[in-house]
Amino acid sequence: AKPAPNRNPPMIEALSSANLPAPRFRYSPLVKAGPFYQSAGMIALSTQTGALEPGGVGPETARILANLLQALPDFGLTLDDLVNATIYTTRMDEFPAINAAWEAVFTAGQRPPARTSVGVSALPLGAGVEITFAFYRT
Repeated sequence: AKPAPNRNPPMIEALSSANLPAPRFRYSPLVKAGPFYQSAGMIALSTQTGALEPGGVGPETARILANLLQALPDFGLTLDDLVNATIYTTRMDEFPAINAAWEAVFTAGQRPPARTSVGVSALPLGAGVEITFAFYRT
């Protein structure tokens, strides 16, 4: 029998940033697999205190995006590398506030990522919004 071709799987590594809230549980904030990067779900925690952003889903979304923007340089990424985002919310009825915070970052003339929004019954630590991000960078 012919031996299987040597397939070297992409190196998979866990990445972290001091510019993100410290994980409270055992997980990697970002995983790099070859040119693909996948974030863990991000909720609106303060990088200084670890407290959840007050004020509802609009301010929570703004905090998540601010935390992301603050950490991207540590990963060698920019918003231009962002391919997809998945938004989970317990308050689909307040989605216009989420969208307003989103559109403050992804302005007209800029290519926004693909996006999916999902209504859920609960999120970690009582958050109203959680977002995952997927990037591609060669």
